[in-house]
Amino acid sequence: MRKMRENFLWGGATAANQCEGGWKEGNRGMGSVDVIPWGESRFPVMLGNMDYRQLPEDSYYPSREAIDMYGRYREDIALFAEMGFKCYRFSFSWSRIFPTGEEDTPNEEGLKFYEDFIDELLKYGIEPVVTICHFDVPLALVEKYGSWKNRKVIDCFMKYCEAIFNRFRDKVTYWITFNEINMLLHAPFMGAGILFEEGEDKRQVKYQAAHNELVASAMATGLGHRINPDFKFGCMLAAGNFYPYSCNPEDVWESLGKDRENYFFIDVQARGEYPAYAKKMFEREGITLETGADDDKILKENTVDFISFSYYSSRCASTSEEVIAKSTSGNVVKTIRNPYLKASEWGWQIDPLGLRITLNILYDRYQKPLFIVENGLGAVDQVEEDGSISDDYRIAYLEDHIREMMKAVDVDGVDLLGYTPWGCIDLVSASTGEMKKRYGFIYVDKDNQGDGTLNRSRKKSFEWYKNVIATNGGILK
Repeated sequence: MRKMRENFLWGGATAANQCEGGWKEGNRGMGSVDVIPWGESRFPVMLGNMDYRQLPEDSYYPSREAIDMYGRYREDIALFAEMGFKCYRFSFSWSRIFPTGEEDTPNEEGLKFYEDFIDELLKYGIEPVVTICHFDVPLALVEKYGSWKNRKVIDCFMKYCEAIFNRFRDKVTYWITFNEINMLLHAPFMGAGILFEEGEDKRQVKYQAAHNELVASAMATGLGHRINPDFKFGCMLAAGNFYPYSCNPEDVWESLGKDRENYFFIDVQARGEYPAYAKKMFEREGITLETGADDDKILKENTVDFISFSYYSSRCASTSEEVIAKSTSGNVVKTIRNPYLKASEWGWQIDPLGLRITLNILYDRYQKPLFIVENGLGAVDQVEEDGSISDDYRIAYLEDHIREMMKAVDVDGVDLLGYTPWGCIDLVSASTGEMKKRYGFIYVDKDNQGDGTLNRSRKKSFEWYKNVIATNGGILK
Protein backbone atom coordinates (compact mmCIF):
# COMPACT_ATOMS: atom_id res chain seq x y z
CA MET A 1 0.00 0.00 0.00
CA ARG A 2 1.22 3.47 -0.85
CA LYS A 3 1.90 6.11 1.76
CA MET A 4 -0.38 9.10 2.19
CA ARG A 5 0.41 12.36 0.41
CA GLU A 6 3.27 14.34 1.91
CA ASN A 7 1.12 17.10 3.42
CA PHE A 8 -1.35 14.67 5.03
CA LEU A 9 -2.39 15.96 8.46
CA TRP A 10 -1.73 13.20 11.00
CA GLY A 11 -2.57 14.26 14.53
CA GLY A 12 -5.00 13.88 17.39
CA ALA A 13 -8.21 15.43 18.72
CA THR A 14 -9.69 16.62 22.00
CA ALA A 15 -12.31 19.15 23.20
CA ALA A 16 -12.07 21.89 25.81
CA ASN A 17 -15.14 20.60 27.64
CA GLN A 18 -13.50 17.20 28.18
CA CYS A 19 -9.87 18.03 28.86
CA GLU A 20 -9.30 21.72 29.58
CA GLY A 21 -10.73 22.18 33.05
CA GLY A 22 -9.80 25.44 34.77
CA TRP A 23 -13.49 26.30 34.99
CA LYS A 24 -12.92 29.23 37.37
CA GLU A 25 -9.55 30.33 36.00
CA GLY A 26 -8.85 33.39 33.88
CA ASN A 27 -12.31 34.97 34.34
CA ARG A 28 -13.99 32.12 32.49
CA GLY A 29 -17.77 32.00 32.75
CA MET A 30 -19.76 28.85 33.37
CA GLY A 31 -20.55 26.72 30.36
CA SER A 32 -23.29 24.18 29.73
CA VAL A 33 -20.86 21.30 30.26
CA ASP A 34 -20.10 22.54 33.79
CA VAL A 35 -23.56 21.43 34.94
CA ILE A 36 -23.60 17.94 33.37
CA PRO A 37 -22.93 15.53 36.25
CA TRP A 38 -21.37 12.13 36.48
CA GLY A 39 -23.67 9.30 37.57
CA GLU A 40 -27.30 8.31 37.07
CA SER A 41 -28.48 11.86 36.35
CA ARG A 42 -26.02 12.39 33.49
CA PHE A 43 -28.16 11.07 30.64
CA PRO A 44 -31.40 12.79 31.75
CA VAL A 45 -29.52 16.12 31.90
CA MET A 46 -27.74 15.50 28.56
CA LEU A 47 -31.07 14.72 26.92
CA GLY A 48 -32.57 17.98 28.19
CA ASN A 49 -35.20 16.14 30.23
CA MET A 50 -33.82 16.97 33.71
CA ASP A 51 -33.20 20.50 34.95
CA TYR A 52 -29.57 20.71 36.11
CA ARG A 53 -30.67 23.28 38.72
CA GLN A 54 -32.48 20.51 40.59
CA LEU A 55 -29.40 18.30 41.04
CA PRO A 56 -28.12 17.47 44.55
CA GLU A 57 -25.51 19.86 45.95
CA ASP A 58 -22.93 17.08 46.24
CA SER A 59 -23.11 16.20 42.51
CA TYR A 60 -19.76 15.65 40.82
CA TYR A 61 -19.10 17.50 37.56
CA PRO A 62 -16.08 15.85 35.92
CA SER A 63 -15.46 18.46 33.21
CA ARG A 64 -14.84 21.27 35.68
CA GLU A 65 -11.31 20.01 36.30
CA ALA A 66 -11.15 17.36 33.55
CA ILE A 67 -7.43 16.59 33.06
CA ASP A 68 -6.35 20.19 33.70
CA MET A 69 -4.96 20.82 30.24
CA TYR A 70 -5.47 24.48 31.13
CA GLY A 71 -2.54 24.22 33.53
CA ARG A 72 -0.55 21.50 31.75
CA TYR A 73 -0.90 22.23 28.04
CA ARG A 74 2.82 22.81 27.47
CA GLU A 75 3.60 19.34 28.79
CA ASP A 76 0.82 17.83 26.69
CA ILE A 77 1.80 19.61 23.48
CA ALA A 78 5.40 18.50 23.97
CA LEU A 79 4.14 14.90 24.06
CA PHE A 80 2.09 15.48 20.89
CA ALA A 81 5.22 16.85 19.23
CA GLU A 82 7.19 13.81 20.36
CA MET A 83 4.67 11.64 18.53
CA GLY A 84 5.23 13.78 15.46
CA PHE A 85 1.78 15.37 15.18
CA LYS A 86 1.30 17.41 12.02
CA CYS A 87 -1.91 18.91 13.38
CA TYR A 88 -3.96 19.01 16.57
CA ARG A 89 -7.72 19.41 16.62
CA PHE A 90 -9.05 21.10 19.76
CA SER A 91 -11.81 23.52 20.72
CA PHE A 92 -12.13 26.89 22.35
CA SER A 93 -14.34 27.26 25.40
CA TRP A 94 -16.85 29.94 24.33
CA SER A 95 -17.39 31.08 27.94
CA ARG A 96 -13.63 31.54 28.41
CA ILE A 97 -13.74 34.26 25.75
CA PHE A 98 -17.24 35.66 26.41
CA PRO A 99 -18.10 34.60 30.00
CA THR A 100 -21.84 35.30 29.63
CA GLY A 101 -21.90 35.40 25.84
CA GLU A 102 -23.10 39.02 25.82
CA GLU A 103 -20.09 41.12 26.85
CA ASP A 104 -19.25 44.09 24.62
CA THR A 105 -15.62 43.00 24.42
CA PRO A 106 -13.98 39.58 24.75
CA ASN A 107 -12.18 38.43 27.87
CA GLU A 108 -8.52 39.19 27.19
CA GLU A 109 -7.33 36.50 29.59
CA GLY A 110 -9.21 33.90 27.58
CA LEU A 111 -7.87 35.11 24.24
CA LYS A 112 -4.34 35.26 25.65
CA PHE A 113 -4.61 31.68 26.91
CA TYR A 114 -5.54 30.40 23.47
CA GLU A 115 -2.91 32.57 21.82
CA ASP A 116 -0.24 31.05 24.07
CA PHE A 117 -1.69 27.60 23.40
CA ILE A 118 -1.59 28.07 19.63
CA ASP A 119 1.90 29.57 19.75
CA GLU A 120 3.05 26.47 21.61
CA LEU A 121 1.64 24.29 18.83
CA LEU A 122 3.23 26.41 16.13
CA LYS A 123 6.58 26.26 17.93
CA TYR A 124 6.60 22.53 17.16
CA GLY A 125 5.22 22.93 13.64
CA ILE A 126 1.81 21.55 14.62
CA GLU A 127 -1.12 22.94 12.59
CA PRO A 128 -4.02 24.06 14.84
CA VAL A 129 -7.46 22.80 13.80
CA VAL A 130 -9.98 24.74 15.89
CA THR A 131 -13.54 23.73 16.67
CA ILE A 132 -15.44 26.91 17.46
CA CYS A 133 -18.33 25.27 19.35
CA HIS A 134 -17.82 21.75 20.71
CA PHE A 135 -20.79 20.88 22.97
CA ASP A 136 -20.22 24.20 24.71
CA VAL A 137 -22.57 27.15 25.28
CA PRO A 138 -22.19 29.89 27.93
CA LEU A 139 -24.60 28.91 30.68
CA ALA A 140 -25.90 32.47 30.88
CA LEU A 141 -27.23 32.13 27.32
CA VAL A 142 -28.96 28.87 28.27
CA GLU A 143 -30.68 30.52 31.21
CA LYS A 144 -31.56 33.83 29.54
CA TYR A 145 -32.51 32.74 26.02
CA GLY A 146 -32.92 28.97 26.09
CA SER A 147 -29.65 28.62 24.15
CA TRP A 148 -30.06 27.87 20.42
CA LYS A 149 -33.85 27.92 20.68
CA ASN A 150 -33.54 31.68 20.31
CA ARG A 151 -32.12 33.51 17.26
CA LYS A 152 -30.55 36.05 19.62
CA VAL A 153 -27.82 33.49 20.27
CA ILE A 154 -26.76 33.78 16.62
CA ASP A 155 -25.71 37.38 17.32
CA CYS A 156 -23.76 36.27 20.39
CA PHE A 157 -22.05 33.54 18.38
CA MET A 158 -21.07 35.97 15.65
CA LYS A 159 -19.51 38.34 18.16
CA TYR A 160 -17.48 35.39 19.47
CA CYS A 161 -16.45 34.39 15.93
CA GLU A 162 -15.42 37.92 15.01
CA ALA A 163 -13.18 38.08 18.06
CA ILE A 164 -11.38 34.81 17.41
CA PHE A 165 -11.10 35.21 13.63
CA ASN A 166 -9.46 38.60 14.02
CA ARG A 167 -7.20 37.49 16.86
CA PHE A 168 -5.99 34.34 15.10
CA ARG A 169 -6.26 35.37 11.46
CA ASP A 170 -2.55 34.70 10.89
CA LYS A 171 -2.21 31.62 13.11
CA VAL A 172 -5.15 29.34 12.30
CA THR A 173 -6.22 28.08 8.87
CA TYR A 174 -8.64 25.24 9.64
CA TRP A 175 -11.89 25.98 11.50
CA ILE A 176 -14.83 23.68 12.31
CA THR A 177 -18.01 25.54 13.19
CA PHE A 178 -20.02 23.02 15.28
CA ASN A 179 -18.90 19.65 16.56
CA GLU A 180 -21.16 16.72 15.61
CA ILE A 181 -23.98 19.10 14.81
CA ASN A 182 -26.42 16.20 14.36
CA MET A 183 -26.03 15.24 18.04
CA LEU A 184 -28.47 18.06 18.76
CA LEU A 185 -31.21 15.57 17.82
CA HIS A 186 -29.95 12.82 20.15
CA ALA A 187 -28.59 14.66 23.21
CA PRO A 188 -30.04 18.19 22.99
CA PHE A 189 -28.57 19.66 26.18
CA MET A 190 -25.11 18.19 25.68
CA GLY A 191 -25.11 19.07 22.00
CA ALA A 192 -26.67 22.52 22.10
CA GLY A 193 -27.66 23.54 25.64
CA ILE A 194 -31.33 22.74 24.99
CA LEU A 195 -33.42 22.22 28.15
CA PHE A 196 -37.02 21.32 27.40
CA GLU A 197 -39.85 23.08 29.16
CA GLU A 198 -43.03 21.25 30.11
CA GLY A 199 -45.39 20.94 27.16
CA GLU A 200 -42.85 21.92 24.49
CA ASP A 201 -42.93 20.11 21.15
CA LYS A 202 -39.47 18.59 21.30
CA ARG A 203 -39.04 18.01 17.57
CA GLN A 204 -40.13 21.56 16.79
CA VAL A 205 -37.64 22.89 19.35
CA LYS A 206 -34.78 20.73 18.09
CA TYR A 207 -35.22 21.63 14.44
CA GLN A 208 -35.61 25.33 15.24
CA ALA A 209 -32.34 25.16 17.19
CA ALA A 210 -30.79 23.26 14.29
CA HIS A 211 -31.85 25.98 11.86
CA ASN A 212 -30.36 28.67 14.07
CA GLU A 213 -27.07 26.77 14.28
CA LEU A 214 -27.02 26.19 10.51
CA VAL A 215 -27.52 29.90 9.85
CA ALA A 216 -24.83 30.73 12.43
CA SER A 217 -22.44 28.27 10.80
CA ALA A 218 -22.98 29.84 7.38
CA MET A 219 -22.62 33.37 8.74
CA ALA A 220 -19.41 32.40 10.51
CA THR A 221 -18.06 30.86 7.31
CA GLY A 222 -18.83 34.02 5.35
CA LEU A 223 -17.34 36.29 8.01
CA GLY A 224 -14.20 34.17 8.25
CA HIS A 225 -13.66 34.18 4.50
CA ARG A 226 -13.96 37.98 4.49
CA ILE A 227 -11.46 38.37 7.33
CA ASN A 228 -8.97 35.94 5.76
CA PRO A 229 -9.71 34.36 2.36
CA ASP A 230 -7.22 31.60 3.20
CA PHE A 231 -9.36 30.32 6.07
CA LYS A 232 -10.79 26.83 5.48
CA PHE A 233 -14.14 26.04 7.13
CA GLY A 234 -15.58 22.63 7.81
CA CYS A 235 -18.82 21.25 9.12
CA MET A 236 -18.72 18.20 11.39
CA LEU A 237 -20.91 15.10 11.39
CA ALA A 238 -21.20 12.23 13.85
CA ALA A 239 -20.94 9.69 11.05
CA GLY A 240 -21.40 5.97 10.64
CA ASN A 241 -23.86 4.62 8.14
CA PHE A 242 -27.02 2.74 9.02
CA TYR A 243 -26.95 -0.63 7.29
CA PRO A 244 -30.29 -2.31 6.57
CA TYR A 245 -30.48 -5.23 9.00
CA SER A 246 -31.78 -7.43 6.19
CA CYS A 247 -32.49 -7.20 2.47
CA ASN A 248 -36.17 -6.68 3.28
CA PRO A 249 -36.99 -3.48 1.36
CA GLU A 250 -38.60 -2.08 4.50
CA ASP A 251 -35.26 -2.36 6.32
CA VAL A 252 -33.49 -0.72 3.40
CA TRP A 253 -35.97 2.16 3.45
CA GLU A 254 -35.61 2.50 7.22
CA SER A 255 -31.82 2.71 6.93
CA LEU A 256 -32.13 5.40 4.24
CA GLY A 257 -34.33 7.46 6.55
CA LYS A 258 -31.92 7.11 9.47
CA ASP A 259 -29.00 8.22 7.30
CA ARG A 260 -30.97 11.19 6.00
CA GLU A 261 -31.68 12.30 9.56
CA ASN A 262 -27.92 12.74 9.98
CA TYR A 263 -27.06 13.98 6.49
CA PHE A 264 -29.73 16.68 6.73
CA PHE A 265 -27.34 19.03 8.54
CA ILE A 266 -24.40 18.47 6.23
CA ASP A 267 -26.62 18.68 3.14
CA VAL A 268 -27.46 22.24 4.19
CA GLN A 269 -23.89 23.19 5.14
CA ALA A 270 -22.28 21.66 2.04
CA ARG A 271 -24.98 22.36 -0.58
CA GLY A 272 -26.45 25.56 0.78
CA GLU A 273 -30.13 24.66 0.98
CA TYR A 274 -32.58 22.38 2.71
CA PRO A 275 -32.99 19.07 0.85
CA ALA A 276 -36.42 18.16 -0.52
CA TYR A 277 -36.81 15.25 1.92
CA ALA A 278 -36.33 17.62 4.89
CA LYS A 279 -38.88 20.10 3.61
CA LYS A 280 -41.41 17.30 3.19
CA MET A 281 -40.67 15.99 6.67
CA PHE A 282 -41.29 19.46 8.16
CA GLU A 283 -44.55 19.62 6.22
CA ARG A 284 -45.74 16.19 7.40
CA GLU A 285 -44.85 16.79 11.03
CA GLY A 286 -46.13 20.35 11.26
CA ILE A 287 -42.71 21.83 11.97
CA THR A 288 -42.63 25.54 11.17
CA LEU A 289 -39.27 27.26 11.37
CA GLU A 290 -38.83 30.85 12.43
CA THR A 291 -36.52 32.21 9.73
CA GLY A 292 -34.90 35.49 8.82
CA ALA A 293 -35.56 37.21 5.50
CA ASP A 294 -32.00 36.53 4.31
CA ASP A 295 -31.53 33.03 5.72
CA ASP A 296 -31.82 31.23 2.37
CA LYS A 297 -29.29 33.59 0.79
CA ILE A 298 -26.90 33.22 3.74
CA LEU A 299 -27.03 29.42 3.57
CA LYS A 300 -26.58 29.35 -0.21
CA GLU A 301 -23.65 31.74 -0.38
CA ASN A 302 -21.61 30.39 2.53
CA THR A 303 -21.10 26.67 2.12
CA VAL A 304 -18.19 24.91 3.83
CA ASP A 305 -14.82 24.15 2.28
CA PHE A 306 -14.47 20.63 3.66
CA ILE A 307 -16.48 17.93 5.43
CA SER A 308 -15.12 16.71 8.75
CA PHE A 309 -16.61 13.83 10.69
CA SER A 310 -16.24 11.42 13.55
CA TYR A 311 -16.37 7.70 12.97
CA TYR A 312 -16.45 5.07 15.70
CA SER A 313 -18.83 2.46 14.38
CA SER A 314 -21.55 1.66 11.89
CA ARG A 315 -25.18 1.10 12.82
CA CYS A 316 -28.12 -1.04 11.73
CA ALA A 317 -31.77 -0.23 11.06
CA SER A 318 -34.86 -2.43 10.89
CA THR A 319 -38.63 -2.22 11.11
CA SER A 320 -38.94 -5.55 12.94
CA GLU A 321 -39.86 -5.09 16.61
CA GLU A 322 -38.13 -8.37 17.43
CA VAL A 323 -34.90 -7.17 15.85
CA ILE A 324 -35.14 -3.66 17.32
CA ALA A 325 -35.28 -5.24 20.78
CA LYS A 326 -31.66 -6.34 20.24
CA SER A 327 -30.22 -2.86 20.68
CA THR A 328 -26.73 -2.18 21.98
CA SER A 329 -26.10 -0.41 25.27
CA GLY A 330 -23.75 2.46 25.98
CA ASN A 331 -24.33 4.61 22.90
CA VAL A 332 -26.11 7.96 22.83
CA VAL A 333 -27.35 6.85 19.42
CA LYS A 334 -28.92 3.43 19.96
CA THR A 335 -28.44 0.82 17.29
CA ILE A 336 -29.37 -2.77 16.58
CA ARG A 337 -26.63 -5.31 17.14
CA ASN A 338 -24.89 -6.35 13.95
CA PRO A 339 -24.23 -10.13 14.18
CA TYR A 340 -21.16 -9.78 11.93
CA LEU A 341 -19.31 -7.36 14.21
CA LYS A 342 -17.59 -7.44 17.58
CA ALA A 343 -18.23 -4.63 20.06
CA SER A 344 -16.23 -2.60 22.56
CA GLU A 345 -16.78 -2.79 26.31
CA TRP A 346 -19.30 0.03 25.92
CA GLY A 347 -21.29 -1.62 23.14
CA TRP A 348 -19.79 0.36 20.24
CA GLN A 349 -19.60 -2.03 17.29
CA ILE A 350 -16.17 -2.27 15.65
CA ASP A 351 -16.35 -1.96 11.87
CA PRO A 352 -13.14 -0.83 10.09
CA LEU A 353 -14.61 -1.40 6.62
CA GLY A 354 -17.46 0.85 7.68
CA LEU A 355 -14.98 3.74 7.74
CA ARG A 356 -14.09 3.12 4.08
CA ILE A 357 -17.79 2.89 3.26
CA THR A 358 -18.49 6.17 5.10
CA LEU A 359 -15.62 7.94 3.34
CA ASN A 360 -16.88 6.84 -0.05
CA ILE A 361 -20.51 7.76 0.62
CA LEU A 362 -19.61 11.21 1.95
CA TYR A 363 -17.23 11.94 -0.91
CA ASP A 364 -19.71 10.73 -3.51
CA ARG A 365 -22.44 12.84 -1.90
CA TYR A 366 -20.57 16.12 -1.48
CA GLN A 367 -17.43 16.07 -3.69
CA LYS A 368 -15.56 18.15 -1.14
CA PRO A 369 -12.35 17.27 0.73
CA LEU A 370 -12.97 15.12 3.82
CA PHE A 371 -11.26 15.18 7.22
CA ILE A 372 -11.52 12.38 9.80
CA VAL A 373 -11.39 14.36 13.04
CA GLU A 374 -12.44 11.61 15.47
CA ASN A 375 -11.88 7.85 15.51
CA GLY A 376 -10.84 5.57 18.32
CA LEU A 377 -11.55 2.86 20.85
CA GLY A 378 -12.76 3.55 24.38
CA ALA A 379 -11.34 0.85 26.65
CA VAL A 380 -10.21 0.12 30.20
CA ASP A 381 -6.40 0.28 30.42
CA GLN A 382 -4.37 -1.73 32.93
CA VAL A 383 -1.30 -0.06 34.42
CA GLU A 384 1.34 -2.69 35.18
CA GLU A 385 3.63 -2.62 38.22
CA ASP A 386 6.41 -1.09 36.14
CA GLY A 387 4.03 1.65 34.93
CA SER A 388 3.71 0.26 31.40
CA ILE A 389 0.37 0.03 29.55
CA SER A 390 0.13 -2.54 26.78
CA ASP A 391 -2.91 -1.37 24.83
CA ASP A 392 -2.59 -3.77 21.91
CA TYR A 393 -6.39 -3.72 21.47
CA ARG A 394 -6.23 0.01 20.72
CA ILE A 395 -3.37 -0.47 18.28
CA ALA A 396 -5.32 -3.22 16.49
CA TYR A 397 -8.44 -1.06 16.24
CA LEU A 398 -6.57 1.95 14.86
CA GLU A 399 -4.40 -0.12 12.53
CA ASP A 400 -7.47 -1.73 10.96
CA HIS A 401 -9.22 1.61 10.54
CA ILE A 402 -6.19 3.40 9.11
CA ARG A 403 -5.73 0.59 6.59
CA GLU A 404 -9.31 1.04 5.37
CA MET A 405 -8.86 4.81 5.34
CA MET A 406 -5.80 4.43 3.11
CA LYS A 407 -7.72 2.15 0.74
CA ALA A 408 -10.41 4.81 0.43
CA VAL A 409 -7.74 7.29 -0.64
CA ASP A 410 -5.46 5.05 -2.73
CA VAL A 411 -7.96 2.68 -4.31
CA ASP A 412 -11.19 4.70 -4.32
CA GLY A 413 -9.84 8.20 -4.92
CA VAL A 414 -11.30 9.95 -1.87
CA ASP A 415 -9.76 13.39 -1.20
CA LEU A 416 -8.77 13.24 2.48
CA LEU A 417 -7.07 16.08 4.34
CA GLY A 418 -6.11 14.36 7.57
CA TYR A 419 -6.73 11.94 10.41
CA THR A 420 -6.94 12.91 14.09
CA PRO A 421 -7.84 10.02 16.42
CA TRP A 422 -10.09 10.99 19.29
CA GLY A 423 -8.82 11.52 22.79
CA CYS A 424 -5.13 11.31 21.89
CA ILE A 425 -4.67 11.97 25.61
CA ASP A 426 -7.11 10.40 28.10
CA LEU A 427 -10.02 12.70 28.91
CA VAL A 428 -13.54 12.75 30.33
CA SER A 429 -15.99 10.70 28.25
CA ALA A 430 -18.66 12.96 26.74
CA SER A 431 -21.32 10.27 26.90
CA THR A 432 -20.71 8.67 30.30
CA GLY A 433 -18.54 11.20 32.15
CA GLU A 434 -16.09 8.43 32.99
CA MET A 435 -12.31 8.51 33.00
CA LYS A 436 -11.94 4.73 32.83
CA LYS A 437 -13.27 4.82 29.25
CA ARG A 438 -9.92 5.75 27.78
CA TYR A 439 -8.96 6.55 24.19
CA GLY A 440 -5.52 8.05 24.49
CA PHE A 441 -1.95 7.30 23.50
CA ILE A 442 -1.14 9.17 26.72
CA TYR A 443 -2.43 7.89 30.07
CA VAL A 444 -3.70 10.38 32.66
CA ASP A 445 -3.77 9.26 36.28
CA LYS A 446 -7.35 10.04 37.27
CA ASP A 447 -10.37 7.89 38.09
CA ASN A 448 -14.13 8.23 37.72
CA GLN A 449 -14.47 9.89 41.12
CA GLY A 450 -11.90 12.56 40.21
CA ASP A 451 -9.05 11.14 42.28
CA GLY A 452 -5.50 10.85 40.96
CA THR A 453 -2.28 12.73 40.39
CA LEU A 454 -3.10 13.80 36.81
CA ASN A 455 0.40 12.62 35.87
CA ARG A 456 0.89 11.75 32.21
CA SER A 457 2.58 8.60 30.89
CA ARG A 458 3.08 6.98 27.48
CA LYS A 459 1.15 3.85 26.49
CA LYS A 460 2.44 1.24 24.04
CA SER A 461 0.26 2.86 21.37
CA PHE A 462 2.26 6.10 21.77
CA GLU A 463 5.34 4.62 20.08
CA TRP A 464 3.18 2.77 17.55
CA TYR A 465 1.41 5.94 16.39
CA LYS A 466 4.71 7.83 16.37
CA ASN A 467 6.01 5.28 13.86
CA VAL A 468 2.83 5.47 11.76
CA ILE A 469 3.27 9.23 11.43
CA ALA A 470 7.03 9.01 10.83
CA THR A 471 6.44 6.61 7.91
CA ASN A 472 3.41 8.58 6.65
CA GLY A 473 1.31 5.44 7.02
CA GLY A 474 3.91 3.27 5.35
CA ILE A 475 4.28 1.03 8.39
CA LEU A 476 1.18 0.14 10.40
CA LYS A 477 2.44 -2.88 12.32
